[in-house]
Amino acid sequence: MAQSNGDNPRSRSRMEQLQQGIRKRSLRAKKKVENITKDDVKSFLKRNAFVLFTITAVIVGIMLGFALRPYHMTYREVKYFSFPGELLMRMLQMLVLPLLVSSLITGMAALDSRASGKMGLRAVVYYMTTTIVAVFIGIIMVLIIHPGKGSRDEFTKSQKIEQVSPADAFLDLIRNMFPPNLVQACTQQFKTQYGKRIIHVKMTVNDSIFNLTNITQEIQREEIIPIPGTVNGVNALGLVVFSMCFGLIIGNMKEQGQALRDFFDCLNEAIMRLVAIIMWYAPLGILFLIAGKIVEMEDINMVGGQLGMYTITVIIGLLIHAVLVLPTLYFVVTHRNPFVFIGGLLQALITALGTSSSSATLPITFKCLEENNKVDKRVTRFVLPVGATINMDGTALYEALAAIFIAQVNGMDLNFGQIITISITATAASIGAAGIPQAGLVTMVIVLTSVGLPTDDITLIIAVDWFLDRLRTTTNVLGDSIGAGIVEYLSRHELQTKDAEMGNSVVEENEMKKPYQLITQENENEKPLDSETKM
Repeated sequence: MAQSNGDNPRSRSRMEQLQQGIRKRSLRAKKKVENITKDDVKSFLKRNAFVLFTITAVIVGIMLGFALRPYHMTYREVKYFSFPGELLMRMLQMLVLPLLVSSLITGMAALDSRASGKMGLRAVVYYMTTTIVAVFIGIIMVLIIHPGKGSRDEFTKSQKIEQVSPADAFLDLIRNMFPPNLVQACTQQFKTQYGKRIIHVKMTVNDSIFNLTNITQEIQREEIIPIPGTVNGVNALGLVVFSMCFGLIIGNMKEQGQALRDFFDCLNEAIMRLVAIIMWYAPLGILFLIAGKIVEMEDINMVGGQLGMYTITVIIGLLIHAVLVLPTLYFVVTHRNPFVFIGGLLQALITALGTSSSSATLPITFKCLEENNKVDKRVTRFVLPVGATINMDGTALYEALAAIFIAQVNGMDLNFGQIITISITATAASIGAAGIPQAGLVTMVIVLTSVGLPTDDITLIIAVDWFLDRLRTTTNVLGDSIGAGIVEYLSRHELQTKDAEMGNSVVEENEMKKPYQLITQENENEKPLDSETKM
């Protein structure tokens, strides 16, 4: 009888080999686990120390804020308590101006006009696409959930909102792109103010009763007129336009512009080193910023059902855009894992949540993209400052959603044309929104005016705006960062060509130096021969 498979020596040897292989793999796995528990954990903690400290600061800040609320601190006490957070904001804002100018100039100078033009076009297409998608998400969410349904009695107005003409607001946006004084643009931006003027109108009256004809009367009438004015705040849009043009000129100057290019490169590097120092203080500042804001906020029980539903609607809309739309877009374009990319941005996102300012977060965003995600500096220096100024996905979503919510509270049914008007106006208004806390409330006036909604009703949402402002700022920063990753991937061929050209120029310089080096070597070799002949 033939031997069974179990008694076959060949099958036994194969089984033994398989068992040995399994033992070896299990031993390797055990060794890896042992190594992970010792060395890898330490290196992981060192690499992610900033992120872990910042996450801990957010959690402790929330707990501390709610723990201090029962003590009913006065306004002065809250300001003293929030002082470490105020210091962080001042430090970050101190670096925004030099970082914005130096990064844009060096980024544009490092690219030729053709490469920067293609990169700029890709960035603008990305900005417009994501902003329009965000607006439609906001509109769809508010129409589906309908948070404004109910009575208006639960709202109380607390302050008067300044009226703004949409036409003047858009003209101000264009005016700020071309500041007449660059020094003034560092501290102030143009804003149309409104004043009253008394005009005298002469009217001719015909009175048929008393047979009086051609009686001239002078009537005084008040007229509201626009007056040029300024408000405090960095005119980031004007500085962006100037820096881009200046950087392009330096890039086209070749060797003549090298000194300026080196200066701004050095300035940019110095600012980034300052950022590295401030990052150690950031967790402490974020802790007190969040805790102070929670202590300062109004009584949560006073927030009515409509406002609670409005808050939930905004959060769902922002989550859909940040967790689904942006990562999906990144994956479709680059075919890479978007959540690995987002993991490298955690510190910037948490800083945005704490500071509520995309401009103040800009230094940290640079650091995360360049060091953690290895994005090309030429891309980050160009895309991030422009994105922090004009790409406001979260703000656009919020403004469209809030405008329709206010219409629902007032019992107004908006037609399709008005909804389209809101979407276009919210997209345009988000471009003009400054990267500062609660800038969306200012541009909200433009959106409401475009469809005839009462602008004073902005006060209805102020109670929860401080919290939603942090979430939409985080969405804005995420949108800018993912945009940098997408633009870098799409521009990789231009960047490689530029690198090759730089490499060829270095080789050519070395080739030019070779004849001189050969001549000097020949002269050195001839010197001892001459001395011998003379002897």
